[in-house]
Amino acid sequence: MSKTQAVLEERPLTVPVEGVIVSASALLLGLALIKVLLQFAGVTHYGFFRDELYYMACGRHLAWGYIDQPPLIAAVAWFANHAFGHSIVALRILPVLAGGAAVFLTGILARELGGDAFAQCLAALSVLFAPAFLAFDSFFSMNAFEPLFWVACAIIAVRIVGGASPRWWLAFGAVSGIALENKHTMLVFGFALVAGLLLSGEARVFRSKWIWIGGLIAFAIFLPNVIWEARHGWPQIEVVRNAQRYKNIPTSALDFLGDQVVFLNALALPVWLGGLAWLLFTRDGRPFRFLGWCYLIVLAVFLFLNGKSYYVLPAYPLILAAGGVAIERFSDSPGRKWVRTALPGVIVLGGLIMVPFGVPFLSINTFLRYENIIPAGKLAKTERDAEHVKIPQLYADMFGWRNIATTVSQVYDSLPPSERASCGILAGNYGEAGAIDYYGPALGLPAAISGHNSYYDWGSRNYSGSCMIVFGERSDLYVRLFGDVRVAAVVHSEHAMPNERDIPIYVCHKPIAPLRELWPHFKMII
Repeated sequence: MSKTQAVLEERPLTVPVEGVIVSASALLLGLALIKVLLQFAGVTHYGFFRDELYYMACGRHLAWGYIDQPPLIAAVAWFANHAFGHSIVALRILPVLAGGAAVFLTGILARELGGDAFAQCLAALSVLFAPAFLAFDSFFSMNAFEPLFWVACAIIAVRIVGGASPRWWLAFGAVSGIALENKHTMLVFGFALVAGLLLSGEARVFRSKWIWIGGLIAFAIFLPNVIWEARHGWPQIEVVRNAQRYKNIPTSALDFLGDQVVFLNALALPVWLGGLAWLLFTRDGRPFRFLGWCYLIVLAVFLFLNGKSYYVLPAYPLILAAGGVAIERFSDSPGRKWVRTALPGVIVLGGLIMVPFGVPFLSINTFLRYENIIPAGKLAKTERDAEHVKIPQLYADMFGWRNIATTVSQVYDSLPPSERASCGILAGNYGEAGAIDYYGPALGLPAAISGHNSYYDWGSRNYSGSCMIVFGERSDLYVRLFGDVRVAAVVHSEHAMPNERDIPIYVCHKPIAPLRELWPHFKMII
């Protein structure tokens, strides 16, 4: 019998609630349900997030890779649109459920680490009310699914280290391979986990053939995207470099670490710091020390590579699960029982205060008044343009898209029928193009073209360029390629990002060359 199994047999997995014995699993399911309901409370209040429009466009061009991401998110967008419909609710069902599942599995990981019901629920509660997880589970993106993959892999690794069959490495490989098709940062987690196992004295696991077979499974699943990247010149590297140079807000090491506190709920700091200390310095945590090393290595890698501060987020369920166990052990003595009431209470209180910054259930005017009372607008502001908006970047990127499509359709409809039949629509970035492609069919608009990221790969759709509606980011540069240019309208969206707030819409004629020859001038990889 493994040490983990022995601990689980000794510790009760039920707690009394008003005289009724409730299983820990039932409590975890309840917390996961609260998470899902909380996320759905704000699912329709604003509009689509910029990247959601792009992911749906990618779903209409299924491939083994894209300029700026692996293929899974596009495939999931395609599935969501076909299974649930094309509404904003339909697209966000899966990220909301993924968030609930991550809450549940964090509790399960705490159980695998030897925690009973209190440890499991404290860990799950800490994830539930972490502001950054609330934010990323509010819309459809790779970031909503990534924590789920990491915590699932951690559970498998803990079970194997605790004495379970090494054949579980096959499951680990399958989950890892799928996670790599979701986001390439899974490579950092894999490296950190391997290094953590070696640093914590668990080299024995590498003597099993199953871990190597699991690695081959992960590589086989990931291989199609690797081949796509190689054939296209490794564009993901160019995207990251350009984003660091031109788009992302430079972050000092101190700010990077400070963001971790804000993202996770400052009042939950004792949980994840306690979990890290328990893993690294206690006898009970020693069998799972590799998780502590894994977290530290992930943190160090993203600091060294100047990654965005939220890139570390998927590692926190691991530390919070350990933190639940650490606080449970700390509060075992009679004189510390008060901790079991006080700490969850302050985590819930702090989380509820921050909920409006992650879940957009307030009207925008109410939110602005709330933000004046609780100034936390820096949360999830990672791009330079976002420094000039009053609201969080997450929310600013949800405004203006329908307005853009409606105004473009008015300009398009004003054209003479002879021009309209061959007129193309050139958008500056993938959000603007995605807005045309999502709202356009109902408005009678043709599909948009753009030079931004994967839209560039989809080409100019055989437009000659003799008549083009041009708008959006960098449009002031693009119109110089035409001899006849007029401003037909201006789109104003008060709460949008600066580059989407006041957008001139140009009608352009007389290109200096056929559009297919001009196409390289529109390329923008960032």
